Amino acid sequence: MNIAVIFAGGTGQRMKAKTKPKQFLELHGKPILVYTIEHFQRHKAIDGVVLVILESWIEYCQELIETFRLTKVKAVVKGGATGQESIYNGLSEVERLYGKENVTVLIHDGVRPLIDEQTITNALDCVKLHGNAITVTSAIETVSMTDENGKIVNIMERSQCFMARAPQCFRLSELIDSHRKAIEEKKEFIDSASMMRYYGYELYTVEGAIENIKITTPSDFYIFRAIVDAREGSQIFG
Repeated sequence: MNIAVIFAGGTGQRMKAKTKPKQFLELHGKPILVYTIEHFQRHKAIDGVVLVILESWIEYCQELIETFRLTKVKAVVKGGATGQESIYNGLSEVERLYGKENVTVLIHDGVRPLIDEQTITNALDCVKLHGNAITVTSAIETVSMTDENGKIVNIMERSQCFMARAPQCFRLSELIDSHRKAIEEKKEFIDSASMMRYYGYELYTVEGAIENIKITTPSDFYIFRAIVDAREGSQIFG
């Protein structure tokens, strides 16, 4: 069983949108979140989708699910006070629906609408082999480490540097147990990969498409629009 847990609980303050959170901003009449969900909707290996949404937008999200016929969405749950808590809410709903054994979860950002079918497939294959899969892209610029005074103390070898993206995929039983340890120990992590590494799991990567960006700022939205328009144009003009 392969279940996507799509996290769309942010308020989008950096987007500076005055009317809607960034995940609901529209391109050609379709919200960013819908573009994202559709990739999982179309993928034959995905059995279901659980959405984690701002509580005040759940009703609107339900309308989108019906309008765009997102039949694989099995539940919409409210987000928590932190990203970690929101993901746990989603994982708990997956456990309620399917149990926690023999379930793979794909943690994905609702504002990463440029995920592609091959990346999802590669991630699922990696989970079968290694138990987890962290989507990354190669670093295309030099990465430097500095001290507290801004002095460069190390320049990383670019060939060994990767940018973590999404989805991050795990066996549900292992991920939700780690979340419960973190709750008990009152520990906060920046993402699921950091949590799993802290609790001793070896992590494995799959390389995804570089355009699989997170729509956070207005410039990100313009890039997203340009890519979508270019793809649609290529279908017409070849």
